[in-house]
Amino acid sequence: MNASAVRRLTVAQALVEFLAHQYTERDGQRHRLINATWGIFGHGNVAGIGQALLESGPDAMPYLQGRNEQAMVHAAVGFARQSNRLSAQAVTTSIGPGATNLVTGAALATVNRLPVLLLPGDIFATRPADPVLQQLEVPSAGDVSVNDCLRPVSRYFDRVMRPEALIPAALAAMRVLTDPAETGAVTLALPQDVQAEAFDWPEEFFADRVWQVRRPAADPTELAVAAQAIRSARRPLIIAGGGVHHSEAEDALRALADATGIPVASTQAGKGSLRHDHPADIGGIGHTGTAVADDLARDADLVIGVGTRYSDFTTASATLFADPGVRFVNLNITPFDAHKLSATTLVADARAGLEALVRELSGHRVDETYEAGYRVGKAAWERRVDAAFAADDETARPSQSQVLGALDAVVGDEDVVVNAAGSLPGDLHKLWRARSPRQYHLEYGYSCMGYEIPGAIGVRLAAPDRPVWALVGDGTYLMMPTEIVTAVQEGININVVLLQNHGYASIGALSEGIGAERFGTAYRFRAADGSYTGDPLPVDLAANAASLGMDVLRAGSVRELREALAAARASDRPTCVYVETETADTVSGPPGAQAWWDVPVAETATRPAAVKAREDYDRQAAARRRHL
Repeated sequence: MNASAVRRLTVAQALVEFLAHQYTERDGQRHRLINATWGIFGHGNVAGIGQALLESGPDAMPYLQGRNEQAMVHAAVGFARQSNRLSAQAVTTSIGPGATNLVTGAALATVNRLPVLLLPGDIFATRPADPVLQQLEVPSAGDVSVNDCLRPVSRYFDRVMRPEALIPAALAAMRVLTDPAETGAVTLALPQDVQAEAFDWPEEFFADRVWQVRRPAADPTELAVAAQAIRSARRPLIIAGGGVHHSEAEDALRALADATGIPVASTQAGKGSLRHDHPADIGGIGHTGTAVADDLARDADLVIGVGTRYSDFTTASATLFADPGVRFVNLNITPFDAHKLSATTLVADARAGLEALVRELSGHRVDETYEAGYRVGKAAWERRVDAAFAADDETARPSQSQVLGALDAVVGDEDVVVNAAGSLPGDLHKLWRARSPRQYHLEYGYSCMGYEIPGAIGVRLAAPDRPVWALVGDGTYLMMPTEIVTAVQEGININVVLLQNHGYASIGALSEGIGAERFGTAYRFRAADGSYTGDPLPVDLAANAASLGMDVLRAGSVRELREALAAARASDRPTCVYVETETADTVSGPPGAQAWWDVPVAETATRPAAVKAREDYDRQAAARRRHL
């Protein structure tokens, strides 16, 4: 090979240079594929990727310093979702615990079909010293390291054992990251000696490369069959999933709803596909759904899933779609998801498929009595939301739903609300009035405690002009407050709404419902009988947030809360609004679950609460069905 056609770089330097020249393109718009690299350095990556990032400089590859490896992945996932999967971020770690800390974040990314590039350091490929610090020895296999934990949670995994192996591995990684049907976590494990090894790289490896993010059109035969099924249905229902947002198909969905009058319910990932006040929007569906959506789902004779993977919360654990003759049409870019529930498949990009359906269904509209009926149900649910948000006494401590009501009164269309776990996802799915496509950011595929704060950082990095709110319960906050330091350091202006209710409220309620009597779910001192039923722990989470560098506003009443939220939104610094919520029965809360969720209950027990819970479980489980 001609010397002028190669460049001598280390493997790490070559990878960073390669990543700086990767782009996506969809609808004629180009985006940088790897926007930045998060990193925490140790002996497994400091002399490799760390040195390469320093040498390349921030123009070629911006570097972001994190505090927890899992949190760095969460931030990258938040960035990718806000970027409609057209741009992503990389995460580099050392070997050992730094690498295994990636596993939860990788699972979250893959479950949610969101791209993130993971670059964990690995043990020596040449094995000059064996074992090295932090190496897990496997007596029966010399080629296994802890990074193999990342295989089942990655959409693509490769270990780069020689410099020249980076070329096919890097190209394969980009292919998966940019494939809308295959994307998720992608892992390139990098042995620490290989990272620092020099090689003569072909210049072509560093040329700008554009990865087209395709919009596959619907097959004409599938389209005709799907359209006929819709025309024949008397009570059709659309379920909008996250694929609507990823495809930027919101306008196409609205056009279909406007033309046909078919009501639109949404999953957690799909909420906001229609604006909350659109006549056809009937809110969330499933266990955390609205009464109108779940009632329509029970009676629907055709369910049209758009970009949804039908989790058990959406289907109410296979009990929701109760009509004996119900059938499904699934529009999904992923055949695996399109075939669920024995559906008529429409394998296509969500926007392309919806636009084709609008043309194919020209002149078709649901019966006016069906349309009028669900609008009555929608109006009735809106009154229930108003009641949950209302506060008769503004000097009293707010309930959790009143916190959401206060936030609803403060935010604008451009704000983004981020949440993932606890009791908040259920309240938000039922109550939140989404005003724009990317306002509602719920990570509920993995429902990972600790996602909210780093996820909000990622969202803000992707959309620096949009106010971003991380809604965090005390249990979630204690899992991972570390990236507050990152937000302060980088001047990333996020708002954290920290709700203190002294325990795991969501699991506490579930525990009570399945006969476990809230065992181990309260943050309290031990009582004389050994249970955690004593006084609340004297922790001060607001002081903790302040100690990490945030501005903190404490709110003791509904009025103070509203004022604090407005002040936080107007601030140019990372700000925490701390509020202790009221949980007493005298305070109105959100409507209860409108559909079941299957959490198995002990089949034998002596405690009366568990015996009663099992009776209820058997009754509900009898309604489960397989759609064949």
